[in-house]
Amino acid sequence: MDCPACGEAMVTLELADVEIDHCVGCGGIWLDAGELELLMDDRRKATDLLASFRDDPSSTEASRRCPICDKKMGKIVVGQATPALRIDKCRRNHGLWFDRGELADILDRAQLDKESRIQRLLADMFGRGQEDPQ
Repeated sequence: MDCPACGEAMVTLELADVEIDHCVGCGGIWLDAGELELLMDDRRKATDLLASFRDDPSSTEASRRCPICDKKMGKIVVGQATPALRIDKCRRNHGLWFDRGELADILDRAQLDKESRIQRLLADMFGRGQEDPQ
């Protein structure tokens, strides 16, 4: 599968018994539909997080193409926090694209315990919080 951001081939990693696709080139992560919920330890918080997703048709960010169906993905605003966090979501519900650091940011906004299983795994795999080096 090729990265929707930079076009490099992605590698498949197992994170908390869920296979994720990771781009070594740009640091992005692709989660197939339903995988975000599987990664989160708390079903209620997962439901609340997903309920916070809303379309952002006025976004000026460049559209990305779904690595599964190759159709343009929509921009989704996550939660109410400022600054707004936008991710890419396949309009055919194939999955979600997270640029470098966005998955960790979303999990922080979901108010998961910093020592939760998924937070520890992300830190081990990508470095604490998967921060952008800029």
